[in-house]
Amino acid sequence: MPTVDDILEHIGEFHLFQKQTFFLLALLSGAFTPIYVGIVFLGFTPNHHCRSPGVAELSQRCGWSLAEELNYTVPGLGSSGEASFLSQCMQYEVDWNQSNLDCVDPLSSLAANKSHLSLSPCQHGWVYDTPGSSIVTESVVNVGFFIGAVGIGYLADRFGRKFCLLVTILINATSGVLMAVSPNYAWMLVFRLLQGLVSKAGWLIGYILITEFVGLGYRRTVGIFYQVAFTVGLLILAGVAYALPYWRWLQLTVTLPNFFFLLYFWCIPESPRWLISQNKNAKAMKIMKYIAKKNGKSVPTSFQCLREDEDAGEKLNPSFLDLVRTPQIRKHTLIMMYNWFTSSVLYQGLIMYMGLAGGNIYLDFFYSALVEFPSAFIIILTIDRVGRRYPWAASNMVAGAACLALVFIPDGLQWLKITVACLGRMGITMAYEMVCLVNAELYPTYIRNLGVLVCSSMCDIGGIITPFLVYRLTDIWLEFPLVVFGEKSPQV
Repeated sequence: MPTVDDILEHIGEFHLFQKQTFFLLALLSGAFTPIYVGIVFLGFTPNHHCRSPGVAELSQRCGWSLAEELNYTVPGLGSSGEASFLSQCMQYEVDWNQSNLDCVDPLSSLAANKSHLSLSPCQHGWVYDTPGSSIVTESVVNVGFFIGAVGIGYLADRFGRKFCLLVTILINATSGVLMAVSPNYAWMLVFRLLQGLVSKAGWLIGYILITEFVGLGYRRTVGIFYQVAFTVGLLILAGVAYALPYWRWLQLTVTLPNFFFLLYFWCIPESPRWLISQNKNAKAMKIMKYIAKKNGKSVPTSFQCLREDEDAGEKLNPSFLDLVRTPQIRKHTLIMMYNWFTSSVLYQGLIMYMGLAGGNIYLDFFYSALVEFPSAFIIILTIDRVGRRYPWAASNMVAGAACLALVFIPDGLQWLKITVACLGRMGITMAYEMVCLVNAELYPTYIRNLGVLVCSSMCDIGGIITPFLVYRLTDIWLEFPLVVFGEKSPQV
């Protein structure tokens, strides 16, 4: 009996149906960008002011409201209460514990005009008007990535790619809108977690789907260009974020297009390879005839029955134990998990570090995204000529060396820093695309989705750690994260 690949050779390995499906799923890939790296623009700094010893006691004794307390004790507030540099970073040089301060305009006894009072930088920390942390927000979404990758990966191999894809799209779109209108930080974290639970799993299901619809000779190419669509999303995100700097409007704008993907219910069929792995050959054959019709071809009369592409035996229901059952698969699983982890730490870490290193964040983000395009073309040119191992190792070495070199380049050589940073971003992007590509090739159909999602869950562990790694280490030394990134990369 013929396999799916045998029939695709006759009805088209990458013809009209596959091209339309790739375009639709590429849109899904690009829409994942704001969730994965959007914290660069969605992160916010709450209104805050200097913490001054004695102010809380004086406010309590005088019975001030919060607005009165701020008006009496914080410099630089306008008539509308808008924050300014003075209100956020400076404080009055006043001993608020002295007993001669009046409850009505307490500073009037010290100076006729408050603007004449001496100011100093904050000495005792800050008081934030709104609780919240960009570090926590990004870690929460990566916790969702981790849980969703394992859980939904199992469901996709048990109940089908299409069903799980549509469910993840619906939950992702709904939770994204609710996040934009969330009344407080706690609810925002809840909806951000929900987005994490489904969004990355949906992206990877789309990746699996498109690679299972095309012939063997096109599988690597569409997998790479599916990731290129993510890079296009980076460029679009930079422009949208520049036009909509307020985070709620930005979140709403990048979320609403996800509802359009629900129309895929009528546009994208179930994977015939998955149907065969579940012994649903009649349904698989029906879809193959539909693909042939879309491509303007017909299924040969001798190809009316299908068999599994790979030797899956009698195993129809995937299990987590299948990923470590044999020594060879166990070795593949452990190696891929480590590579997902290190690639994630470097990729997300470099993007977050860019937001802290100064400069125009929108232009820096745009330029660094542009260098991801050469990565895809280098992979396409080298992967069939020299294999996967050497380009993979070289890309990690380049990324690590670039991170270490940036530490020693003086600020005066800005052009050199930008060049080296672009090389590092290109290297880690190439490594990231390679790990995703190779991971899908290592497992048989019945555990392919589960294997990719479980191994890639380690990149979510890296994503949980990376915000703390970047933001805390830069407090010690601005280049400290680059040293850590450079030390990790060559080990891959």
